[in-house]
Amino acid sequence: MNKEKKIFALNIISNEDKSKHKGFGAGSIDLNSMSPVILDGNEAYIDIGAMHAKSKVEKGIKFSMNRDDVPNGRQVWIVWVAVDRSPEGQFYGGLTACEMWIDTEARRGWKILADHVNRMDYALKRKVLLEGLSPEQKQLLKKLLLDTNEQWWERSPDHVKAAFED
Repeated sequence: MNKEKKIFALNIISNEDKSKHKGFGAGSIDLNSMSPVILDGNEAYIDIGAMHAKSKVEKGIKFSMNRDDVPNGRQVWIVWVAVDRSPEGQFYGGLTACEMWIDTEARRGWKILADHVNRMDYALKRKVLLEGLSPEQKQLLKKLLLDTNEQWWERSPDHVKAAFED
């Protein structure tokens, strides 16, 4: 008897397919409203590759869960940004920051993947967790959010804006 092993995968379903999708995988996570922002030094930019751990800074890096394996690394942050919608329009609803250390020259890095996944989930649940970011990093992030869409920032809840105050 030849049984094929069934492979389970995360289904990403766009908004227009939700009403038609039934059965296995129904209710899967919709990541269409999620964007990863990279904070690297004094640079902040959106890098969709981070959704699959393939951002510009992660490519070609062998990651370890042991911070001591990256003694010459630089601190880089991924901030998961979830955009929500209200009758007034879209707004920034959830923001969570995840730390990693990258040594580009040695092609080594440190991150805890489970933390990155959990933080992405927290952003989807509209939580705001920016601890660990310096005031300068928060201002870089805020500038990027404002430059991306100032109306979304204006419509964002007060607790989102308060997370950027020190």
